[in-house]
Amino acid sequence: MGNKDLKIDFVLLWVDGNDSEWRKSFLEHLPESKQSDDVRDVRYRDWGLLPYWFRGVEQFAPWVNKIHFITCGHYPEWLNLAHPKLHFVRHEDYIPSEYLPTFNSNPIELHLHRLDSLSEHFVLFNDDMFIIDKVDSKRFFHNGLPCDMATFDIVASTCIANNFAHTVLNNVTAINQQFKQRNVLRKNWSKWFRVEYGSYLLRTLALLPWPYFVGFRDPHLPNAYLKSTLNTVWSAYGELLADTSTHKFRTQYDYNHWLFRYWQLATGQFNPINVYRSSVYYRINERTLPQIEQVILRQKKQILVLNDVEQNVRIPFEECRQRILSVFQQILPEKSSFEK
Repeated sequence: MGNKDLKIDFVLLWVDGNDSEWRKSFLEHLPESKQSDDVRDVRYRDWGLLPYWFRGVEQFAPWVNKIHFITCGHYPEWLNLAHPKLHFVRHEDYIPSEYLPTFNSNPIELHLHRLDSLSEHFVLFNDDMFIIDKVDSKRFFHNGLPCDMATFDIVASTCIANNFAHTVLNNVTAINQQFKQRNVLRKNWSKWFRVEYGSYLLRTLALLPWPYFVGFRDPHLPNAYLKSTLNTVWSAYGELLADTSTHKFRTQYDYNHWLFRYWQLATGQFNPINVYRSSVYYRINERTLPQIEQVILRQKKQILVLNDVEQNVRIPFEECRQRILSVFQQILPEKSSFEK
């Protein structure tokens, strides 16, 4: 199956950390322990880059069928909600009311199968993932299957309180309960053992002696999914996913959307590619900022991820923000039709 008649949707999650009503609700539900990494201000500060996400999609991925823009209900004033390709979605539109409000990205992503208008083929973006050069739909889907890289990695953390590491381990544990590693590899060996994976293939080979999955390589990039996979995984792990949905902030007991990805890998429902050939990930800090500027200006990759996770950056936030805004403006100077 080619991509000519394939409808591929994008899903984008966004939150306005400056919204006073959202902030009030956030503080009202804040856990007393304050140990969740969701309470850090760095997770919600606004870089002002959202217009360039839409400009990049319109200019470099015009083949997209629809964009599902998901928030708790707020949206930027400049956004053109009447755009025929834009579907503005509130959490309450598809997440069961007993789980709301939520400040946990995991339930927001886990319930996407409940969006009736979402196509079978969709790509899940965070708002730190940008398309900065022309990208073909085959980067995300080929022959009707999501494009992904099937390689092993070890789940580990240097911090006991790292909820995210626990979540990844929970996902891997669930997959081991349903699948035997040996059978998975035997059935789809040509998708797992590929020279194009480079050094990541060597890591897989090094971890083969273990009789079970010890972990998967998890690129922090847009993920391609089949909507039917979400329904299948909910049928298998409904109680676990429902329990995660009750957590208003991320906890060590959560499962996240990577469980859907692992299921696709384990069942062979993917087309193998090296995702790093088209994509690059950076944590924003004083060392990476010059590299980020050059990647954007020269459009060295098709997809750029700018992760804002470091609070102790020596470059002042506003200076850093303006420098990144400046280079985005140079490659995407014109407003998109998604802007008023």
